[in-house]
Amino acid sequence: MKEEILELLSDQTYTRRKIQELAEHFHMTETQDYVAFIKLINEMEDEGLIIRSRINDYYLINQLQYYKGVLELNKRGFGFVKVDEDREFYIHDSNMKDALHNDTVLIEKIKSHGQREEGRIVRVLKRGKLRYVGEVKRGRKDYIVKTDDQKFDKPIIVDAAHMHGAMPGHKVVVEIKTFKPQIKGDIIKIIGHRNDPGIDILSIVHAHDVDIEFPKEVYEQIEGISDEIDPSDIENRVDLRNELIVTIDGDDAKDLDDAISLKKLDNGHYQLGVHIADVSYYVTEGSPLDKEAIKRGTSIYLVDRVIPMLPHKLSNGICSLNPNTDRYTISCIMEIDKHGEVVNHDILPTVIHSSYRMTYNNVNKILDGDQKLQQEYAPAVPLFFLMQDLATLLRKVRDERGAIDFDVDEAKVLVDQKGKPTDVVLRKRGASDKIIEEFMLKANETVAQHFKWMDLPFIYRVHEQPKVKKLQQFVNIVKPLGYTIKGSLEHVYPNELNAIIHASKGTDEHVIVSTLLLRCMQKARYDAQCLGHFGLADEYYTHFTSPIRRYPDLLGHRLIRTFLFKQDYKQTVHFEEVIPELAEQSSYREKEAVDIEREVTDMKMAEYMSEHIGEEFEGMISSITSFGFFVELPNTIDGLVHITDLTDDYYHYDEKQMVLVGERTGRIFKLSDKVKVRVVACDKKERTIDFEVVGMESRKKKSKIVKINDRKVKTKRTKKGKINRSHRKTRKHR
Repeated sequence: MKEEILELLSDQTYTRRKIQELAEHFHMTETQDYVAFIKLINEMEDEGLIIRSRINDYYLINQLQYYKGVLELNKRGFGFVKVDEDREFYIHDSNMKDALHNDTVLIEKIKSHGQREEGRIVRVLKRGKLRYVGEVKRGRKDYIVKTDDQKFDKPIIVDAAHMHGAMPGHKVVVEIKTFKPQIKGDIIKIIGHRNDPGIDILSIVHAHDVDIEFPKEVYEQIEGISDEIDPSDIENRVDLRNELIVTIDGDDAKDLDDAISLKKLDNGHYQLGVHIADVSYYVTEGSPLDKEAIKRGTSIYLVDRVIPMLPHKLSNGICSLNPNTDRYTISCIMEIDKHGEVVNHDILPTVIHSSYRMTYNNVNKILDGDQKLQQEYAPAVPLFFLMQDLATLLRKVRDERGAIDFDVDEAKVLVDQKGKPTDVVLRKRGASDKIIEEFMLKANETVAQHFKWMDLPFIYRVHEQPKVKKLQQFVNIVKPLGYTIKGSLEHVYPNELNAIIHASKGTDEHVIVSTLLLRCMQKARYDAQCLGHFGLADEYYTHFTSPIRRYPDLLGHRLIRTFLFKQDYKQTVHFEEVIPELAEQSSYREKEAVDIEREVTDMKMAEYMSEHIGEEFEGMISSITSFGFFVELPNTIDGLVHITDLTDDYYHYDEKQMVLVGERTGRIFKLSDKVKVRVVACDKKERTIDFEVVGMESRKKKSKIVKINDRKVKTKRTKKGKINRSHRKTRKHR
């Protein structure tokens, strides 16, 4: 009936809008029906679907200039409510009512300022968050929890009966039970004392509602899983245990989910085998393991730990393709011609016996001519050079197709045993890294194309064309640097954007151009529809190669098992129903994982730089805003030079050109400018670093004490600003 009510009220000519009149229209006049109808109308009003006018007539919310959206709160008190893709309302702090960050709210439009619309919050429809991480402190009567969330500055009162053993100084998870007249909550988890090693990282993890431990039901299920493969299933598989197969991963990797075989055929073609851990054999649909994997969505890789999607018994044990051990796999075996095209392929259930557990570093050294390592791994050395030949061919084909090579540096924070950062270094990508990347991309593409042409339910990795508005902003910024996009922005092709990146290579602004273009891109996501991958210039794409650490890959394997191996087409309708929801959940959990990884990295970078306050560094201007500019150091650490610290002049911000221009001197700060800066402040909690330009006379500033690892550091107070570091994406999230 909800849909019928909404359809009726959408008719602007319909006038009988009072509750009794609506009940009569739907023949809900008997007492029992009438009561149920009133409850339904109240429910729709609470959901923000309809609203009552001053004379108690009911309308759709937008018919009376009301809108529904999610509040994005700024830590300075104001906020924005996005009501659709291209429309948002500014909310002054005086019009917030009792709404909090991420709440779903009903707003009323009150006025417009040029292109900016302003509204006021009428009521909160749904709280965005009930659980917060914070530190326990003593209040006047009861205890309070001061949250870590910079956008939630209200203390949460906790009475003694709901402390559950927490004491002042403890970092805790608190759940809000009441919002009025005071915000009160219960402590549901003690994370640890604020000064304990690792508690800073765990606080961020718990703030995103991520569980560290697996539930009891999962541990009970994995007790029945053997540490060795069940030999009874070998007869159902293609036996590849006599083939030369290797894994190539990072030095410290323990979840080895992909292995490679490669040979030259008599016809001159390559036969590439990408063998992926058969996780779906152990994680069956609807089991406790499966439900927990859906909830987690992905493994989370932090500076000092991994929060796995699957328990270690699977991720590091029976599913990991460890050397000299029989393991079950699903293999995509491709015949590739001299033009880099897959002319034939098979997707098979297999059993393998990996010959070598190789690392990127060692394979790089072998390819560079390290004779000691070449002797140690002599039987596999020809394989590595053959891999390099094929990867070069595949990369050439990808470049010709127009795939975008963002080539953005990635940083790694090194920490000691207590979690204290000791260095920030760039991740080096050698030849073997690129080899594995090419092979994984080709396997993902081949599997996606196979299912697309079979017209069966599947989960795809999609990356849609960038929005015209963002591309126009990109063009405005890079045009002064000498770059432009040819043709229409509405129908831009990946090769045109890739041409800009290639043109900038070898120049000072290359990193800036790559980063700015990456920010223009829409976020890649999972979908039941095969919509292509813009960045890879690929019509077909999925994630097939990492089922140990990504749920979509595991789901893809389950679909391969169901439709290709078992040929169970009765499951078609079932998977058509569940895949869209699982794709949405996986996309959400991936975003959360990226946010957690970024927040931890930024926090540790701020902590690291706190040891360098007063020191000078040379960097490059990576972003410019109305409140200053950000300077990125060679190791990717960036900090803010606030506009109030540009003391040699009064600077105006030119948004279109993205420059700061001095009023009197005409001095210009623009993207890619090299500047020498001094570290003046770091805040680990806010994850910010403040610089000042060397050579400018400092304004008189108040001292600020910043606590780092329980040690007080005296710094200069500057205004803080944050940049959205969305460009810090790793290749594993492609």
